Amino acid sequence: MLAQTLRPILRPVAAAAFRPDVHGGANVPRDGPVILAVNHLSFLDSFLIPLVTPRRVSFLAKQEYFRSDNPKQWVIRTFLTGIDAIPVPRGGYRAAQESLEIALELLRDGGAFGIHPEGSRSRDGRLYRGRTGVAWLAIASGAPVVPVALIGTDRIQPVGARFPRPGKLTVHFGTPLRFPPPPDGRHLARARRAATDEIMAAIAALSGQKVADEYNELSAGG
Repeated sequence: MLAQTLRPILRPVAAAAFRPDVHGGANVPRDGPVILAVNHLSFLDSFLIPLVTPRRVSFLAKQEYFRSDNPKQWVIRTFLTGIDAIPVPRGGYRAAQESLEIALELLRDGGAFGIHPEGSRSRDGRLYRGRTGVAWLAIASGAPVVPVALIGTDRIQPVGARFPRPGKLTVHFGTPLRFPPPPDGRHLARARRAATDEIMAAIAALSGQKVADEYNELSAGG
């Protein structure tokens, strides 16, 4: 209910502040499960995508962001709830797997789920190697994956900046990709790696970023 109330307010605010230029919105299915695989250049990315996507989409957010011990935390919690963010614990393999299971349940209910396959945001502008959680979700759920490129969020809120500043945002939604499970049910790990690499190649084609043939191991700040 809160999301239905806040989204009509937040969307025009985001439009005025960041002037989003959206391409390929028709590639996002208007109903049914879908995964949005998004590059990650700024802390703002998972906050802005729900406000420029033509349907409601949920991202995961650290559980501690949902506290409301003081006015600042209450504002953050209200905003996150308003964009359909899902609170999850963070840290370790078990927490990562629990997060995937939460996302899988959302997809099975016909929802849209957003994920940054790089994990951490890029601090040098390169597109890092994707982690296979996105392919795990795609194969397990059967949901299509829409590659998404955000351009400009690293200028709107650069690394180290406490607050965003007005700027120009460009969003490209790519052609949906589908990844059925291997016919014999074997070699799942290989299938997930291949699917993830295909997703990252599609994001790179949309964003124009230089590709890094390595994982982004930085985790501080998202």
